[in-house]
Amino acid sequence: MPKKRRGVRAVLSTAHNALRRKQTVAVVYFTLRFLVIAVMVAQFFNGDFESVFLCGLTLVLFLLPTVFERALMIDLPNTLEIIIMLFIFAAEILGEISAFYTTFKHWDTILHTLNGFLCAAIGFALVDMLNRTEKFSLSLSPVFMSIVAFCFSMTIGVLWEFFECGMDQLMMLDMQKDTVVNAISSVMLDPTGRNNRVLIENIVDTIVVTADGQQISLGLGGYLDIGILDTMKDLFVNFIGAVVFSVIGYFYVKTRGQGKFASRFIPQVVDMPSEILNPLEPEQFKK
Repeated sequence: MPKKRRGVRAVLSTAHNALRRKQTVAVVYFTLRFLVIAVMVAQFFNGDFESVFLCGLTLVLFLLPTVFERALMIDLPNTLEIIIMLFIFAAEILGEISAFYTTFKHWDTILHTLNGFLCAAIGFALVDMLNRTEKFSLSLSPVFMSIVAFCFSMTIGVLWEFFECGMDQLMMLDMQKDTVVNAISSVMLDPTGRNNRVLIENIVDTIVVTADGQQISLGLGGYLDIGILDTMKDLFVNFIGAVVFSVIGYFYVKTRGQGKFASRFIPQVVDMPSEILNPLEPEQFKK
């Protein structure tokens, strides 16, 4: 059997074996997978192949928690694993394909806040695992671990905004959603060319003039801010999510892991069962 097919088959077998140990996670996983496949079939017959690709990507992303479990020899808490899958479904299927980002005003804000919380949990877990591993002579304080988790979450948030900006510039996707404002202040409007700001208030419309002389009224009731306010809002709510979990993680370490709430989001280093690590016997590869 080719190595590539063997690797894919091993990952799928690992995922299924892991799900057998977690019945609640399995119910959520198979329910979401069924919904994604249904959407994929519908979008295929609608001729929307971009959405079909997005559905396929979502199915792959659903396997990431299990892949991380196997690769890092950890056990993800059921709550964390379910939230990750729901987050992927909410972002890709509901947000992108079902247009929840534009239909529901605060959908993007909610997801970015949750992203900050989850990334802080992951960053905290990585540091916590290093802190408990005998191979590393680390003894980090709860404050330092919380700071690292916060910085990890904010770094992921910044990198994502870089990605959104890159896609908007290269492929004109408008991932950084625009904002309508009624006042602008810019030194670029200074007729003297000096560093003096020019303030324009009470803007009720914006007219765009194209190279061929065509004038287009945007009709948005103001001036169109291109992405910057959306980016700052996303980073701010990411900040809030990161701070919340960093505080929770601090008290988790302070009480030596006795916090029931934080333990629902922090993976534990475990000895994985052999059927999870080696889902396929070597003789099966010979067929």
